[in-house]
Amino acid sequence: MDLDPIDRRLLENWQRDFPLEPRPFSVLAAALGLGEAEVVGHLRRLRQRGFISRLGGTCRPNTAGASTLAAMAAPPAEIEAVAAVIDAEEGVNHSYLRDHAWNLWFVATGPDRAHVDAALARISRRTGLRVLDLPLVRPFNVDLGFSFDGAAPPPAPRPLRREAVQAGDAAILQGLCEGLDITTRPYAALARSCGRSEAAVIARIGALLETGVIGRLGVIVRHRALGWTSNAMVVWDAPEARIAVAGPRLARMPGVTLCYERRCAGPDWPYRLYCMIHARSREDALATLGQAEAAARLDGCPSQILFSLRCFRQRGALISLGEGAAA
Repeated sequence: MDLDPIDRRLLENWQRDFPLEPRPFSVLAAALGLGEAEVVGHLRRLRQRGFISRLGGTCRPNTAGASTLAAMAAPPAEIEAVAAVIDAEEGVNHSYLRDHAWNLWFVATGPDRAHVDAALARISRRTGLRVLDLPLVRPFNVDLGFSFDGAAPPPAPRPLRREAVQAGDAAILQGLCEGLDITTRPYAALARSCGRSEAAVIARIGALLETGVIGRLGVIVRHRALGWTSNAMVVWDAPEARIAVAGPRLARMPGVTLCYERRCAGPDWPYRLYCMIHARSREDALATLGQAEAAARLDGCPSQILFSLRCFRQRGALISLGEGAAA
């Protein structure tokens, strides 16, 4: 990974709390002792080199839209073909190959649950394979920010107020999920696409951040390109009372980038508590897991560790249907 000190500070310090100002890059420039155009240039180059997925926001699950985690057991010879069917769905925003019999994992998103259900049904029909549907029950940490030294736990999420979502917010949220333009006035560009004023869009983003609908606003990094290549999804078959205690403890652990409870899928997949560990080596990931499991007191609970082998897709969620969206 070849990053100069300015690039590193941009990626480390601005994954959240991106300025809600008409010229946000001027705020970054002042903090870095640079000119506004220099900051814009750095971020454009980071995106071109594949270190940045987008500059935008992450929407808390099942607030303005719907989502679910899904899994399939593809025969080894059919992995590429099945993955292509999965990624043909516009609402699939993350898909991975993992080292388990249930080997293809993806997140399906859409404006409502009916859209997600239809996508899962199409994938099952087109592949002839069963799809495990594992909807979210409660999140403990969905920040997915990355600390370069691995020492910082994620910040506590703001309390969620779903009722804060207003008519017209879906277009703003979709724009943030697709990514802001890296120009001197990115909110103005988003406002034009939504048919609203720059000031109105900035105000709505601020309100959606304050009420927890937007979980994070800032640089969304491509973690694999930046060296986090040993990434494991860990799952436990834990009773509800233990999940209530273990979930918050896992969420506070450095190195744990996601943590939530999901509905199980019967005897084929009885696991309800999940966390993601992103690390630079398998040894580091297993060390983090050992510390996290001890802190969460999950000893004795059946578990599985699924390391990611390949990323097929990483992008923002589908909140609002545009032209060409699957129906």
